Amino acid sequence: MTEHDDIAEIRKLAGLATPMALRVAVTLGLPDRLRGDGATTEQVATESGVSPVALGLLLGHLATLGVVEHTPTGYRTTGYGTALCTDAGNGLTNFLHLDMAGGRAELAFTELLHSVTTGDGGYARRYGQDFWADLAGNPGLRASFDQQMTDRFRTQIPGIVAGYDWDRFPAIVDVGGGHGTLLAAILAAHPRLRGHLLDVDPTATEALRTFTTHDVGDRAQVTAGSFFDPLPAGADAYLLCDILHDWDDEHAHRILARCVEAVPRSGRVLVIEPVGGRHADTEFDLAMLVIFGGRERRVDEFRALAAAHGLVLDAVTDLTGQRCLLEFRRTG
Repeated sequence: MTEHDDIAEIRKLAGLATPMALRVAVTLGLPDRLRGDGATTEQVATESGVSPVALGLLLGHLATLGVVEHTPTGYRTTGYGTALCTDAGNGLTNFLHLDMAGGRAELAFTELLHSVTTGDGGYARRYGQDFWADLAGNPGLRASFDQQMTDRFRTQIPGIVAGYDWDRFPAIVDVGGGHGTLLAAILAAHPRLRGHLLDVDPTATEALRTFTTHDVGDRAQVTAGSFFDPLPAGADAYLLCDILHDWDDEHAHRILARCVEAVPRSGRVLVIEPVGGRHADTEFDLAMLVIFGGRERRVDEFRALAAAHGLVLDAVTDLTGQRCLLEFRRTG
C-alpha cells in the first residue's frame, strides 16, 4: 500500500459525511418512505418539509452507499437499505435516529476532546444535563433507551442463561434490570428460582408485562426505585448487568455499597459486562466514556472496586463473545 493509499484510508476513516448521512436519513424516515416503488426527491421534500436541492445531495450519497438506488421515477430503498427500516428489528433505527436515545447519545462524541482532557462524560457538556437526567425529563427518550437495551441483549441472552449455574440461587435481585428480558429468560430456564427486578418507572411497569408474557409472573416481583437507594434485602444473589460501566468510580462505589447492604453473608454479587482487555470493544469503551463518564473496567479494576466493600472476586466466567460474569462474595 502506498503513502497515498494510507492517506486516503485515513481520510475515509475520519470522514463524518457518511455517518451523519445515515443518521439524517433514518431521522427523516427515508428508508421507510422509499420502500417499494420509491418516490421523487420533490415528493419526499414536500412531505418532510426539507430543501429539495439538499435532499437530492443526501439521496445521491445514500445511492453511492447502496442504501437507495436511483430509478427513472426517483429513488427507492434497496434490499441492503431495508436494514435501516423501523420494522427491521435490529436496533439500528434507535442507534442512528437523532431524536432517540442511541442516536442522540452518539452525538456526544463531538465532545470527545473534553472527555479525554477531563475524564468526564461529554453528554452533559453538549446537552446541558447528563444522560440519565435527560431520560428522566423525556419519556420518549426513556422508552427508546429501554428498547435499545432490549434489542442489544436479544442475541446475548441465550449465552448468558446457558453459561452460568443460575440454579445455585433460590432468589435473585436484578438491579437495574430494565424490561426484564434477561431475568425472565433465567426464570424460564430454572423453574425453582424466584426473581425480583428493580428499576425506575415506567421501566419497572414494562418489566411486569415481560414477566407475564413469559409465564413467570408468579415467580417474579418488581420494585420501582433507584439502585442508589436501599435495595430489596435478603436475596441469594444481586445481579448487575451492564450497570457499572455506565458510571464513574464514585457512582459505581455507591451502587456496590447498596448491594453489600442487601446481600446476606452467604450471598453473591454478580456483575455481567464487557471486561477491558478481555471482551470489551475499544470503540464501545470510548462510548462509555463520552456518554456516561464510565468505562469498560479490567478485572483488576473490578477487584479493587469491590474490595473497598468487603467483596472478593471468586471467579470470572466468559458468557458470550462480548460479556463476562464476575462473581463476588462477601468476606465478612
